[in-house]
Amino acid sequence: MNPVNNPYTPGAGTPPPELAGRLEILRQAENAIKRTLNHRTAKNQILLGLRGVGKTVLLNRFNQIAESEGCQTAIFEADPDHTLPELLTLQLHRLLLKLDRRKKAGEDIQRIFRLLGSFASRFKVKVGEFEVGLTNEFVTGDLTIDLTELLVAIGMAAKKRDTAVFLLIDEMQFLSMKDLSALIIALHKISQNRIPLLFYGAGLPHLAKLSGEAKSYSERLFDFEIIDRLDNKSAAIALVKPALREGITYESGALDAVLKETEGYPFFLQVWGSHIWEVAKSSPISITDVSRATLRALKALDHGFFKVRVERLTERQLKYAIAMAAVDSLPASSTEVAGILGLSISRAAPIRDELIKKGMAFSPKRGLVAFSVPRFKEYLQRSGYSSISLERKAQ
Repeated sequence: MNPVNNPYTPGAGTPPPELAGRLEILRQAENAIKRTLNHRTAKNQILLGLRGVGKTVLLNRFNQIAESEGCQTAIFEADPDHTLPELLTLQLHRLLLKLDRRKKAGEDIQRIFRLLGSFASRFKVKVGEFEVGLTNEFVTGDLTIDLTELLVAIGMAAKKRDTAVFLLIDEMQFLSMKDLSALIIALHKISQNRIPLLFYGAGLPHLAKLSGEAKSYSERLFDFEIIDRLDNKSAAIALVKPALREGITYESGALDAVLKETEGYPFFLQVWGSHIWEVAKSSPISITDVSRATLRALKALDHGFFKVRVERLTERQLKYAIAMAAVDSLPASSTEVAGILGLSISRAAPIRDELIKKGMAFSPKRGLVAFSVPRFKEYLQRSGYSSISLERKAQ
């Protein structure tokens, strides 16, 4: 079929042509945004889920809804190589510029610009060409205190201008415990004072535990929303509707085969759909088309999606991952993985923690460990990582 008309969109955070199965969470977010704009309380939310379930897509959609409703937004992705002040400063600067345009020459905004400058200077922030000038606004050097003052001031400025601030952070599991704790305390203060600043975050499943360890009241401050695989009905809609708009249908057997291969993961649905479009010659799409596309899809994933993640692992981290893949079913017992490695629990635990910090694994329950990347176990087995070895597979 014509590749120009291929409706599927495999990619990191790329919005799918049909956002199926997420209507309720979109409705909840829209209601929370409208409540915040109307000076009513709305609970902050954190999305939890594995790779490929569409957390980033949802955050971006929430951001679009907030902007369309008149909110001033800041959205960014956390990473282990940058502190929260580094990640936040430039985004808040841009947000302040937008707020300033709503009511020019506001002294409160000018003071916040100066406060942001002092904040950035104190925490040694340098982001691209964003230069921080010296100001006389006092900051303590305590991130908790200074971040709280800064966000409260921005929220109050938004309230004065009959708008609200919507802050969104993806990959929150990469924030340090210090940064996560400071953010939670600042958001708690904002919530207590009914300041029009709403927060939505996203991260891997163990983020809920990290938040609880950072501050025990986080379970009351946030709604933790599990973003899981799509059920068969929603997965079928995500696959079939984009094709129907191009006049293409699926045979029932072909559709069942795709649903089985993709296991309802939104990212995999887009990958399979895209390759099916490339191999199918006519409508309806047959199970033979799906079989041919599956070979191409797995090859593409093995050489991209999965391979990139293997190459980020150190040798001992890869060894631990191989041991996890050797267990009959996941999640695996940490004790069992340590036994396969021939290590004591105490010696194996730091390696497991490294995998978790790298975003490759998570602990769904005390003493258990699982991959955060769907089908990673099958990839390791399929690619020849079937025994414990310090040698990487020859490229």
